[in-house]
Amino acid sequence: MLLIADHLAKRFPNGVEALADLSFALNDGDFVSLLGPSGCGKSTALRLIAGLLAPDGGAVTFLPATPQMGFVFQEPTLMPWADALTNARLPLDLQHVKRGDANARAQAALARVGLKGFEQALPRELSGGMKMRVSIARALCSFSGAARPKLLLLDEPFAALDEITRTALNDDLLRLWREDGLTILFVTHSVAESCYLSERVLVLTPRPGRLADDIALPQQGERAPGFRLSPLFLDCQRRVSDALGGAA
Repeated sequence: MLLIADHLAKRFPNGVEALADLSFALNDGDFVSLLGPSGCGKSTALRLIAGLLAPDGGAVTFLPATPQMGFVFQEPTLMPWADALTNARLPLDLQHVKRGDANARAQAALARVGLKGFEQALPRELSGGMKMRVSIARALCSFSGAARPKLLLLDEPFAALDEITRTALNDDLLRLWREDGLTILFVTHSVAESCYLSERVLVLTPRPGRLADDIALPQQGERAPGFRLSPLFLDCQRRVSDALGGAA
């Protein structure tokens, strides 16, 4: 087990109760999607796990210790004045890694997300999908080669992208998950995306968010080109859609 979210609650100063009594666990190596209606506290849950917010109730416990963490936001949040290499290198600069080593690691991360040759490009010169690839490369640079587990948190990173780009990034994310032994918690509004990516889908109720269902999906292995039309995929969508409808 990697982490336990135990009875998490969060109320904001404006009186909005985002989460109430949310509990779930993640195992090392899981790919889990967090699914629910708008405003149900999915993004809040991610920020509580990352330590960007403090809970008003409950706790997040890491076992046996806090993993390395990378965070990909819904918007790429790139520095507009900096090129792709500098944006990807940011976590390494904050860790005071030597510039030569940091550049090499950032270049490798950009190559892994399909941006070899775009190291000097500014954000305004990149498409939306390419900006998101830089953001993912930056998250990869948060991880060192240490033995500690690696937790990647993604907050609806592909929501604003066209379907072709979104599909390609889904496949890239699955490849990185397998190659790097990541644990991934992925926030999405899309039933299809959650079923394509995940081993488990956590379905939340409308605000304040509580866990309505924890759905284990069949081991799906490699995604063949026609997987989205397969009976297995369609059945997974039906199960998750039923749970989402029942949570309303």
